[in-house]
Amino acid sequence: MPVAKPIASAILEKPYKAPPTVGIDAWQKQFTAESFKGQWQVLYFYPKDLTPGCTTESIDFQTLLEDFEAQNCAVIGVSKDSCERHQKFADKEGLRFILISDSEGRLCEDFGVWKEKINYGKKYMGIERSTFLINPEGNIVAEWRKVKVANHAAHVFETLKTAKKLRLRPPAPAK
Repeated sequence: MPVAKPIASAILEKPYKAPPTVGIDAWQKQFTAESFKGQWQVLYFYPKDLTPGCTTESIDFQTLLEDFEAQNCAVIGVSKDSCERHQKFADKEGLRFILISDSEGRLCEDFGVWKEKINYGKKYMGIERSTFLINPEGNIVAEWRKVKVANHAAHVFETLKTAKKLRLRPPAPAK
């Protein structure tokens, strides 16, 4: 993944091509890159369904879902949880957006969020809470790594509005 310097908050100076968003959601529906063609995407990775931080983050995105949809933006949550666990999570919390099961970790690897973590001195592999804003052309125009949950969804929404105003697109090929 290219290293990109942010120009304003999480907006990248040089957008770069996103790996394709593919997977199966809580209800076993298959999604491919074509599923989101022509739409903005908020793709957020979180460690585990039904845990306090992940629940708060997901509810915050759900609260703003109509605002995101009004901006032609799909909200997509990704974790390594099973489809069944995603369905239980969505039902319990009233989540109406896509939750992709990445049980094999392909999306986590492609987006570089599968990281070594340390908790109470113990090292293990896990998802680094991260969010990517992808434009309709399939380019990452903003990213957040090591996300802190408080006010994150609202910050992502404001960044979406800013990115749309700036009409962020990848640089034109050199002639």
